[in-house]
Amino acid sequence: MNDRIFEVVVTTCAPPGPVHVAPMGVRYVGNEVVLKPFRPSRTLDNVLATRTAVLNVVTDVRVFAGCVTGRKAWPTLAVEGGEGAVRLACAHAHVLLRLAGVQDDAQRPVLRLARVHEVQHAAFPGFNRAQAAVIEGAVLASRLHLLPREKIDTEMAYLQIAIDKTAGPEELEAWAWLREAVARHHAPALGEA
Repeated sequence: MNDRIFEVVVTTCAPPGPVHVAPMGVRYVGNEVVLKPFRPSRTLDNVLATRTAVLNVVTDVRVFAGCVTGRKAWPTLAVEGGEGAVRLACAHAHVLLRLAGVQDDAQRPVLRLARVHEVQHAAFPGFNRAQAAVIEGAVLASRLHLLPREKIDTEMAYLQIAIDKTAGPEELEAWAWLREAVARHHAPALGEA
């Protein structure tokens, strides 16, 4: 299996529930996309129930930062041939996926999804350094409960350099959300001190 992980946003729908938007690292293996969501996972539950997901390629890094800081309502549009599947309105491209296989695991099942239909909506300009820093910051924020404070603080300080040099308004907004999440996590619980 390819060890390279690509950061994308996956949209799924619960039958007949709401849209779920989740930043995820995916692997590409041949014509399949491999997801390895941790349990418990709404993405996992939705894919197993509907056998469908949509991979979104976005440069609005507020989606990454927003999802890991509780801002999960993003504009979506219906996907052709997706029977209830949706994509992010801001996606540069999307890929409709169908479940091809599951390797069950108590902690982190492996989902193999076949590419059904791909659409390019706009040219992908690439990421600037601030956008890449926000994505890395979002990964850190999703693991606050797993990582030591020193590692989080050191990595956030390093990523701040890229924010200071290349961030535009969207990246600054996303970065502020991440910094707030880290500060909340580090704040002493009520009654401590």
